[in-house]
Amino acid sequence: MTLPSYPTPRGKLIPGAALAPYTWFRVGGPADVLFLPEDAGDLSAFVAALDPSVPITVLGVGSNLIVRDGGIPGVVIRLMGRAWGEVMKTGELELTAGAGALDLAVAKAAGKHGMTGLEFLSGIPGSLGGATRTNAGCYGRELKDVLVRLEGITRSGERRIYGEGHTPVEFSYRHSDLPDDFIVTRLVLRAAGLADPASIAVEIEALQTRRAETQPIREKTSGSTFANPDPPGTPDQRSAWKLIDAAGCRGLKVGGAQVSPLHCNFLINTGDATAADLEALGELVRARVLDHSGVSLRWEVRRIGRLQPA
Repeated sequence: MTLPSYPTPRGKLIPGAALAPYTWFRVGGPADVLFLPEDAGDLSAFVAALDPSVPITVLGVGSNLIVRDGGIPGVVIRLMGRAWGEVMKTGELELTAGAGALDLAVAKAAGKHGMTGLEFLSGIPGSLGGATRTNAGCYGRELKDVLVRLEGITRSGERRIYGEGHTPVEFSYRHSDLPDDFIVTRLVLRAAGLADPASIAVEIEALQTRRAETQPIREKTSGSTFANPDPPGTPDQRSAWKLIDAAGCRGLKVGGAQVSPLHCNFLINTGDATAADLEALGELVRARVLDHSGVSLRWEVRRIGRLQPA
């Protein structure tokens, strides 16, 4: 592959870049080309000049992702660096953050300003941009509950705003209706109120401790593998992990992939798993749950790329 067929950005353009180090599972093949844009202007100019036939995939911090072993065709864009992770207070109860900012960092930044109501973000693995795409949530709250508006770039390089005062965006349980090729670059969030920063810090620490005790966060893993069958608030809501456990899948293995013994809605790479191992294990779990309870679990982890090496 030669770079002259691609626009020349101010950021980095890396052909054949390994993607496994960019994912929490630490598996998967390379990108045809990895693009690390300098800022939103660089990103906009690059995608505007890129051949429309070249596919684009946006990669956050890889916390909820399986990159298949054959790698990803076209251009993979990763928003990393200072320009993408900046978090600023922009109003008494408003916070503006880049799409590359870690959810935990956003929660802590809000807390330092005495802004409460964003603590739940500390329990969501990954970056704010990725959380937007799936309307991520935990502890009874979702991103839509605090989102004011978001900015981003279309496949043609046009800058667009969604949310308050602009084009509305519809959110549902683990879903948004944002266009598939829309790249989120920045978000504005609104806190519920003001409180003592020290008490907010204690709350975030408690949530982090709870997460460490109940989830395999020190393993090569991701966020929750499957969405719960029922949206939050549903009477007698069914939990994915309980269905998986009832189907006898706790600790189940395929190759180097395993259903976590600690929390069975998490898959883990025990050391030598391939992406194919993880995906096959997930499908085996889905089959056993369907057979046991009649519930067809929906993948929450994204699976992208080629199934086999090119």
